[in-house]
Parts: sequence; structure tokens; C-alpha cells
Amino acid sequence: MDERLRRQLDFILEIDKEKNILRQTHLSGGGRRENDAEHAWHMAVMAYLLKDYANEKVDIARVMIMCLIHDVVEIEAGDTYAYDEEGLKTQKAREDAAKEHLFGMLPDDQKEELTAIFDEFEAYETPESKFAHAMDNLQPLMLNNSNGGADWREHGVSSEQVYGRQRKTALGSEKLFEVIDGIIKENIHKGNILP
Repeated sequence: MDERLRRQLDFILEIDKEKNILRQTHLSGGGRRENDAEHAWHMAVMAYLLKDYANEKVDIARVMIMCLIHDVVEIEAGDTYAYDEEGLKTQKAREDAAKEHLFGMLPDDQKEELTAIFDEFEAYETPESKFAHAMDNLQPLMLNNSNGGADWREHGVSSEQVYGRQRKTALGSEKLFEVIDGIIKENIHKGNILP
């Protein structure tokens, strides 16, 4: 086997570990917590289906690959809960180290390509990254809502925290933010999100 193919196959096997990284969000209808791979897959499908609601024209293939790789680094860095203020302080450093190691397993051209896509997602500047982030915000919100707000209640999440995360969704999709705003207001009214 040539070196390029060996490195690609090693990386492919390594990212299988993403299936073991559990998130705080539970699957729709209750039950177990979702894993990072399920979250990424769900986001990629959502992006394709909801592409008409992006504020700007996007390269949907690029958005989908962003969705699929954005949490690969959590294999080594661990999942940082969106409202964990202490964990968020060290998240970037942990994820940057993981990014270097994991994408470094690939042939140099693919390492550069995936690193650039990951960095683009993190920078939140292009239409593609803004829309991918909208998916990253909408997906767990939909699951929380489908579960009667149980994850928000469990963690005592406030409306300020939820809006703080969700306001940027409007940068990728104003239409989807309108939906999100309605879901948040409904869950505040129900007592699932603290006022």
C-alpha cells in the first residue's frame, strides 16, 4: 500500500472515534445522548435541505464538509458544552492542538485543505461558515425542544445564554433565526429556559 493511501485510511479509522464523543443533547424523543458524529451528520443533511434559507448564496458542498468535520477535533479535545463558561476558556487551545495532530495524519494537501475548512468555520466570516454555524445552533435547539426542554432544565440554562449563542444564527439565516426565536420564547413561557 502506498504512503498516501495508508495515511488516508489511518485518518478514516481515527475519526471513527467521533462516535464515542457524547454531547449534552439527547436524541429526539428522549433516550440517550447523541454523539458528535450523529450531530455532524444531522447538520450536513439539514444544511442541504435548508440551503434556500441561507442569507447569501453558499457552496453547499463546502457547508456540508464543514458540518461533517467541525467537531472531529473533539476526539482529542473533548466536547465543550455550549454553556460551560470554564470549559469555553480553554476550548480553542485544546481544539487547535487536536486539529494539528488529527489533520496531520493526512497527506499534506488534504491536511491543508481540511485545516483551511475547519479554520474557515471557526472564523465565522464567509457565507458558508455563517450558514454552517446556523446549522450548529439550530440542530441541538430542535432536539432540546423535541424533548420538552429537558436539557435546558437539567443545566439551568437562561434565556440570556440561549440568545447569546443563537443571535449569531441570524448571520447565516435570518429566516431560521425567526423560527429559533419562536422556539426560545415558547420554552421560556413553559419554564424550560430561565427568564
